[in-house]
Amino acid sequence: MGEMADTIADTRRLFTKPQNLNDAYGPPSNFLEIDVSNPETVGVGRGRYTTYEVRLKTNLPIFKLKESCVRRRYSDFEWLRAELERESKVVVPPLPGKALIRQLPFRGDDGIFDDSFIEERRQGLEQFLNKVAGHPLAQNERCLHMFLQDESVDKNYTPSKVRQA
Repeated sequence: MGEMADTIADTRRLFTKPQNLNDAYGPPSNFLEIDVSNPETVGVGRGRYTTYEVRLKTNLPIFKLKESCVRRRYSDFEWLRAELERESKVVVPPLPGKALIRQLPFRGDDGIFDDSFIEERRQGLEQFLNKVAGHPLAQNERCLHMFLQDESVDKNYTPSKVRQA
């Protein structure tokens, strides 16, 4: 009997919120989605590194481009984190670790170029970026916009605040 009553209650709950027409047809609420994907390892020997595609979709007016796609490497994420820490009042979340143990020689796997590690790092970088970019104070920082939308990161840029477009 209990189960039957639960089912009825659940169905009832579905219909309790009358949908306002503006909700249904109004402009979608603000969104900002960032995907970090398609890791590619380039270079050889000590010059080898992995880049990630950083794809952004948003309708927030502060971003110049509503959709963008750039390639970044781990050191670019480190740069962004350091800039935000210095320039903004944001408590910047940590990046996924430096993986020093994976850089030791004589490992049985590919170390930091191992697929499972790259995937783990990709997820960590994606979470980091979504947290940071979703923060209104971080959204005012030039470094975040450059990181997300410019073809290359100019590390000699002049820090400044971004105003609503």
